[in-house]
Amino acid sequence: MIHEHKDIVRDYECDIQGIVNNANYQHYLEHARHQFLRSKNVSFAKLHEQGIDCVVARIDMRFKVPLRGMDEYVVRTRLEKEGLRYNFYQDIYRLSDEKLCLKGKVEVVCLINGKLGDSEELYEILCKN
Repeated sequence: MIHEHKDIVRDYECDIQGIVNNANYQHYLEHARHQFLRSKNVSFAKLHEQGIDCVVARIDMRFKVPLRGMDEYVVRTRLEKEGLRYNFYQDIYRLSDEKLCLKGKVEVVCLINGKLGDSEELYEILCKN
């Protein structure tokens, strides 16, 4: 399943060259992951109360075509489970021409009561629905 989150570039996210500053792409990816989790009714607060914390272990971003102020874009997110890792494959496309702007892979792991582990409950929610 691919989840889509559409948004627009805000002017203050751009650098002096008029393109989105590279650090803002991480915000775009994170917000899209959170929207994906919300679509699955996953609450970070509730997970934390149960002793389950999902944390980013690694991020790989490959920049292709820059976004500029007021560009509309979509983040397409796909999730795969590999061992203890949840791999979020996230691509950002400019909506006006469907140009690929960024290819990303975000590796997330779970800490169960502070220790690296696996949550069967989270797996059921994220990967089986």
